[in-house]
Amino acid sequence: VCNFMSHEKCLKNVKIPCSCIAPSLVRVPVAHCFGPPGHYKRKFCTVCRKSLESPAFRCEVCELHVHTECILFACSDCRQCHQDGHQDHDTYHHHWREGNLSSSARCEVCKKTCGSSEVLSGMRCEWCGILAHAACYIIVTPECTFGRLRSMILPPSCVQLFSRNFSKLHCFRISENLQTESDEDDDVDGSTQGSAKDVQISTDSSKQTLKIFDGNDAVKRNQFRLISVPRIAKNEEVVEAALRAYYINDDQQEYELQTFTQQALLSDDVINRNDAAEDSNLGSVFRESVPEAWIIRAKPKAEEVIRIYPAWLKVGMAYVSLRVNKDSTTQAVIKEVLPLLGRQTECLQNFRLVEVLMGSKQVQRMILDNQELILNRLKDIRKTSIRQMNQTRFYIVENNKSIVQVNLFVGGLPPQLSLEEYTNILKNELAIKTNVVSVSHVYQAQGAVVLKISCFSEAERIYMLVKDTTVNDKPLNAVVIPEVMASEIPQNCCPLLVFVNPKSGGLKGRDLLHSFRKLLNPHQVFELTNGGPLPGFHTFSQVPSFRVLVCGGDGTVGWVLGALEEIRHKLVYSEPSVAILPLGTGNDLGRVLRWGAGYSGEDPYSILVSVDEADDVLMDRWTILLDAEEPAEGAENGVAEPEPPKIVQMNNYCGLGIDAELSLDFHHAREEEPGKFNSRFHNKGVYVKVGLQKISHTRNLHKDIKLQVDQHEVELPSIEGLIFINIPSWGSGADLWGSESDNRFEKPRIDDGLLEVVGVTGVVHMGQVQGGFRSGIRIAQGSYFRVTLLKPIPVQVDGEPWIQAPGQIIISAAGPKV
Repeated sequence: VCNFMSHEKCLKNVKIPCSCIAPSLVRVPVAHCFGPPGHYKRKFCTVCRKSLESPAFRCEVCELHVHTECILFACSDCRQCHQDGHQDHDTYHHHWREGNLSSSARCEVCKKTCGSSEVLSGMRCEWCGILAHAACYIIVTPECTFGRLRSMILPPSCVQLFSRNFSKLHCFRISENLQTESDEDDDVDGSTQGSAKDVQISTDSSKQTLKIFDGNDAVKRNQFRLISVPRIAKNEEVVEAALRAYYINDDQQEYELQTFTQQALLSDDVINRNDAAEDSNLGSVFRESVPEAWIIRAKPKAEEVIRIYPAWLKVGMAYVSLRVNKDSTTQAVIKEVLPLLGRQTECLQNFRLVEVLMGSKQVQRMILDNQELILNRLKDIRKTSIRQMNQTRFYIVENNKSIVQVNLFVGGLPPQLSLEEYTNILKNELAIKTNVVSVSHVYQAQGAVVLKISCFSEAERIYMLVKDTTVNDKPLNAVVIPEVMASEIPQNCCPLLVFVNPKSGGLKGRDLLHSFRKLLNPHQVFELTNGGPLPGFHTFSQVPSFRVLVCGGDGTVGWVLGALEEIRHKLVYSEPSVAILPLGTGNDLGRVLRWGAGYSGEDPYSILVSVDEADDVLMDRWTILLDAEEPAEGAENGVAEPEPPKIVQMNNYCGLGIDAELSLDFHHAREEEPGKFNSRFHNKGVYVKVGLQKISHTRNLHKDIKLQVDQHEVELPSIEGLIFINIPSWGSGADLWGSESDNRFEKPRIDDGLLEVVGVTGVVHMGQVQGGFRSGIRIAQGSYFRVTLLKPIPVQVDGEPWIQAPGQIIISAAGPKV
């Protein structure tokens, strides 16, 4: 069935379940989270165990890889990252996933290598990452302690998320528009072509190829598997081959094949007659006229044995088996099961029977009606799809009045409104039902609210609607956020909140997102293009102590620190330490704090270990108030109002003049052709080119501005650029202040409450500073600055450039140090 290979002498040690029985061994079914299809070299499919050549899928949360045509047969055994409202776990067990380890992997038990690039082999725990051979992993103690990163992982028992109608991508806030490597049409094409490819090797005329459907659903979607059988094959052999193609290991006596045309006439609703007629006119490819397409059907039975799983009742058994006949109703089954579970004294009305379909992409639950006949139900499922019957379970569940609560973060609203005004906008734009939806948090400064919704379908409706809604020409965005139960977090745990900007620098963010979701709990990893930093801080607002890792350039770090400043008063732990994984072009802050000049593909696990071992240092932040006295350019007849004052936060440096002008030209070049700016090397090349074009220009910046430092006027030398620096690194690592000692000024530090002011005389001088041959012209050091602009001048703060109209610029220390 699944291409598993073994030496004869090793057979007695085989502990790996075959793909056809794997679903029945799952304790708690959890669906996978498949991103867009991609190319994965030297990886193997978990279902058919063959290598992945064509575009294939991988789960964004666990190590599962599957072919496009195998995805329907993948077992829903992703790791459990949150509670869904009714489970309670006291201990965590290892979550084993087979294969796709590096060839240098070593077994925890026998210390020999257990990885392979030739075949699917070896086991890895998806939480703590320990590795073992398939024959050794059974010896490992079942409890998992989360390994080396345990102090940073948000334990799944502390996270609650009601995710019934939301796809896994929504639950883990994964944007679906990430660059897709191949367009995902229907699974249809993939599944047919994929299987056809495997079969068409036999051009030998003694064989025939048949299309096999596994039920009405497959006919509707035109999803078939191809099998190749000898022309003189007996009926049983064909049935057996057909079942094997669908990973079903039942007795073939219980099934039969029906020709497709005869089926089409029987049930009109599945496929209309025209198609059926065309199909039968095609004639067979073979000399005898054998229909090409067949449907597997289960023969009707008078009685069957079904398994009933005691969902979250604390009983010692995995399931009980029960015989049902044509008169057995749901109620009768419940009545018969309770005594077997030792619950005979309890009232039948307190229990329900739930049918669970364990699909690889979604686990669906359906409560069965008390009078439903179980045998008819089984017959219907098999008619729809034989494979689905293999993935369907029955659970007996207590009627607990569990309160459904979905938290939805909605951003993009107009800022600074009251709760009533926000509620009215939501009523008008989204027609929210106030009996099931309430606003639980309001973030006025950011124009965002958090909705508490007590009905799944309403939550889904609002989520879908928000994506197409704009308020004041600004699109809204919605993020499903989990609830972190702070009281459950262990004492020694300080979870890490990870922000990744997938657009920074060399576009390495996508792989990092995947790695961090795999190494940590995906609920602690936030993608900044999906709602910004606020959903992450809101999710962690009640956590008693946490740390932050920002993956992005200096601009991204500033964005996150700015958001932290604005929301600090709403956090239980108001001063989390921030670590940086530099993904940008310059990364000056990353250099100063010793995170390196830029990420170049190091192992994400070792990055997390160094975050865990890092020391805290304090850093000043500065507020820049830009108050233009003249109206912005383009104003009609010059009667327009001056621009309102603008407030910007600064972490690294602020430049006026030539340095900002280069930054602005680079910025325009990047906006015109963003696709070209995907490597640091190219980005720096463009900077140099822009600079060379400006060499001959002369401007007299010192005549166009006035500078006051700590209330004293400062005479400016003849310069083209004025730069205020907070950290000893500028323009990708250059030391602008210089290292020689100076009795006029104190030695700069990032936490001394002082800024250094430096001048440059032009592009050539800047180039010499970059090359390390010179430093800038030291002008002043202080904690409060006023700059008067006499004409429009380019300004940049932490790499964000613009043209500033004449007026005042005031720079002063911002709030507490970070």
